[in-house]
Amino acid sequence: MTLRDDATLVLRGYAPGGEAGDGQAELRQAYLDHLALHDDGMWKACGTGHLTASALVIDPEREMVLLTLHRKLRMWLQMGGHCEPQDTSLEAAALREATEESGITGLTLLPGGPVRLDRHPIPSPCTWHLDVQYAALAPAGAAERISEESLELRWFGYEDVATVADTSVVRLLEATRARL
Repeated sequence: MTLRDDATLVLRGYAPGGEAGDGQAELRQAYLDHLALHDDGMWKACGTGHLTASALVIDPEREMVLLTLHRKLRMWLQMGGHCEPQDTSLEAAALREATEESGITGLTLLPGGPVRLDRHPIPSPCTWHLDVQYAALAPAGAAERISEESLELRWFGYEDVATVADTSVVRLLEATRARL
């Protein structure tokens, strides 16, 4: 099975939670349409946009999340990024990205598949990131280590996320907390 096949299966099985007007069902269909139209829809080379995989690293016992100050965007975000040829699934891509960017070994994805979808514009030459968002549980005593993609890593209490991050991260945290 290809990564594109896996993404199609994951998206077909994605059952958006939350309120009916939150746009998740429409985004799910837009992602599926994109994959149906673009054989390269998983890859950065796809000029009309591509799927990405991310994960919000969370420590539910301490009620904290680890965010990265993204080097290029200068924004506090969840860990994530482009799918790579070695990724066998969207879950594998999200877990790889979370592990690489946080430096934390032993992360596990929250069961149940993606937590949310988020489409956002990106600078040229591409147009859109079609992000499939997961949540990753940090093991007890996890020690983060900054990567070259980040300016900083920092743990934030649930209540503090809205003061530093944009609404997409806040919605991801809310959806993750609803699953815990």
